[in-house]
Amino acid sequence: MAHTGRMTDSDLENGDIAETPVPISPIAGIVLAGGRSRRMGTDKASMQWPGGDAEPMLARIVRTIAERCDRVYVVATEESSAYQLLHGTGGPEAVWVTDEEPGAGPLGGLAAGLAAAAADGFGLGFVCATDMPLIGPGLIDELARGATPSTQAVIAHDARRDHPMAAIYRTLSAQVVADLVAGGERRMLAVTEALETRRVPVSDPEWLTNVNAPEDLHDLRVS
Repeated sequence: MAHTGRMTDSDLENGDIAETPVPISPIAGIVLAGGRSRRMGTDKASMQWPGGDAEPMLARIVRTIAERCDRVYVVATEESSAYQLLHGTGGPEAVWVTDEEPGAGPLGGLAAGLAAAAADGFGLGFVCATDMPLIGPGLIDELARGATPSTQAVIAHDARRDHPMAAIYRTLSAQVVADLVAGGERRMLAVTEALETRRVPVSDPEWLTNVNAPEDLHDLRVS
């Protein structure tokens, strides 16, 4: 179920480099916010990001990706901390998607978010997690330039690894992802094996910074 409201509601791999990029079409933003934040000790989505106007990390991310995305979806069940703490409290406009399969992890959130965006007519969805406060619009630009007619997923890549939770997916891939979940798969990297994937080395690795523990947030605040 989707609820519209305010929050308060190098080289590319696995792709033909010479293939003509697709024209940039409207892109949906999809934020996966249903995690349990065990290492953080509190809900990451609602943690206040410091600054002149302190706001929850989720609000910061929604506001940032809305600079490039025509509509932003936040995927979290109604039982999640993110939904209970932030839905209906004010903030940047977002559509809440609450029908992800319980216990399916971020892969289930990806399937639900892509399906919601596809139902609203979006062909592409930029996907990120709620614990990536340094994400910037430039990341979406770089990934979008890597999309080609045959590509189902364009994922960010840095010197260490792939980042399937910083990626642009074709929304029609929702069923493929749902089938993975139904088969018991929980690894996010499984999507890179199931979909025609292109990896894009990003120009600013800080975009991919995750906040998984209190010390991570402290390090970002003092840096």
